[in-house]
Amino acid sequence: MNIILLGPPGAGKGTQAKILVDSEGMVQLSTGDMLRAARTSGTEMGNRVAEVMDRGDLVTDEIVIGLIREQLEKAPEKSYIFDGFPRTLKQADALGALLEEMGTKLDLALELRVNDEALVERILNRAKEAVAAGGEARADDNEESLKTRLLAYYKMTSPLVGYYYAKGLYARTDGLAPIDEVSKGVREKLGLA
Repeated sequence: MNIILLGPPGAGKGTQAKILVDSEGMVQLSTGDMLRAARTSGTEMGNRVAEVMDRGDLVTDEIVIGLIREQLEKAPEKSYIFDGFPRTLKQADALGALLEEMGTKLDLALELRVNDEALVERILNRAKEAVAAGGEARADDNEESLKTRLLAYYKMTSPLVGYYYAKGLYARTDGLAPIDEVSKGVREKLGLA
C-alpha cells in the first residue's frame, strides 16, 4: 500500500505517519529527511543535492524523484507513506509515472481536514508546550510563519485534493480530533480498522 498524507502545515501528517510506521511497518518517505541524508551520503545523487543546496537553490523535482526512486528500489515490497511530496500537480504526475514505471501504484491520498483558526491555535500551543518542556519551539511555530506556509499550501498543494479525487484516490478524515481519534479515522480510510 502506498499513500500520501495531505493537509496544511500542522495538520498532523508527521504524527499520523509515525503511528503508521510503528503499527504497520510502513516506510515514511519524508523529502526533507531524504535531502538531508543524501547531502551527506557521498553518492552521485547526494553530491548533486549538496551542490544545489550549497548554492542556496531549490532542489529540482527531477532530483527529488531520483531520491524517491532510490528509496523505492531499496525495498520495493514495502508500503510507503509520502510525506512532503508531491506538493504540486507536476510533482503528482511525476510520482504517478515513477510508481507505474516501477510496477506499483498509489493507493490513496488521504487529507487530514483542519480549519485554519484551529490550526493557528494548535501551532501556538505546540510552541508553548515545547518551551514548557524545557525545549525550544520550532522557528516556524508562530502565527506569521504559519500564515505564510498556509498561503503556499493553498496556492501549490491544495489542488492535489481535486487531482486525486478525479483519479478516485482521494479520501479525507477529521484532522482536528484528538490524535487517537484521527488515527482511528486514518486506519478506517486505509482499510486497516
